[in-house]
Amino acid sequence: MKILVLGGCGYIGTKLVKDLLEKNIKVTVFDTHWFGNYLKPHKNLKIIKGDIRKIDEKIFKRVNTVVHLANIANDPGVDLNPNLSWEVNVLSLIDILNKCKKNKINQFIFSSSGSVYGIKREKKVTEDLDLLPISTYNKTKMAAERILLSYADNFRCHIIRPATVCGFSPRMRFDVSVNNLTIQALKKRIITVFGGEQIRPNVNINDISRIFQHFIFKGKKIKTGFYNAGFENLSILKIAKLVRSYTGAEIKIIKKNNDPRSYRLDSTKLINTGFKPIYGVETAIQDLISMYNANKITESDINYTVKWMKKKRIV
Repeated sequence: MKILVLGGCGYIGTKLVKDLLEKNIKVTVFDTHWFGNYLKPHKNLKIIKGDIRKIDEKIFKRVNTVVHLANIANDPGVDLNPNLSWEVNVLSLIDILNKCKKNKINQFIFSSSGSVYGIKREKKVTEDLDLLPISTYNKTKMAAERILLSYADNFRCHIIRPATVCGFSPRMRFDVSVNNLTIQALKKRIITVFGGEQIRPNVNINDISRIFQHFIFKGKKIKTGFYNAGFENLSILKIAKLVRSYTGAEIKIIKKNNDPRSYRLDSTKLINTGFKPIYGVETAIQDLISMYNANKITESDINYTVKWMKKKRIV
């Protein structure tokens, strides 16, 4: 088996690739290295630095499965340059899929986002609900999903809609809720919460890696389609209180909140394929604290998408 991971040097990709290599799987990673490369050399690993808007067709030869993680991430990152984001997140996908079709790959796994549903009042946000994206980032993900499904007659298409991912990765991100609140507590001893009542679905990075592996290894038995991937729907204030319980940090609540997003995810469909989550938000907090105390986490601009893209003039 040979796996091609687009965006394999990112927050999720670095963890997934490491896990695949431990299973003795041959992996090719294609990544811009905008945020560095934290993957260690391995006999079964080939890393190619490049832009998915200009990807060579030969990279797809003899590939069984493509895992597409490469994108301009999150709402603020996309808003820096919407045109670039449409090019990377959507337009490049058409070229990639045509090259997959020509090289007769068996499976294409796409990382979308649970945020494509927009603001939902339903307690169970399932894959059957309408998509009402409220940001450009959400819209690029929705458009990419629809393009991918138009190729479903050519190869198996599995679209994962992850919740907000949390936990430790060698390529750390601190601009996601659990990680951000935890690093605030560890460095400043104060956790600043804006609003706090808004609900966020969460998934531990260890489980999101396991989910992609679940589809890689068992995908032949799983129907083409959309799969939510989030198991804990928690308010931001609840997450802050969990962090406080492990760090003793003070919580400071600011009532003004410029982020209206509040949504839940129901992942029953994924669970019905045989996947069972093992890790959670508390485990992610514990792991982050442990790695921080062991001096294996350092915080800088590179851990924040917007700060780093501005600093490196990527936009």
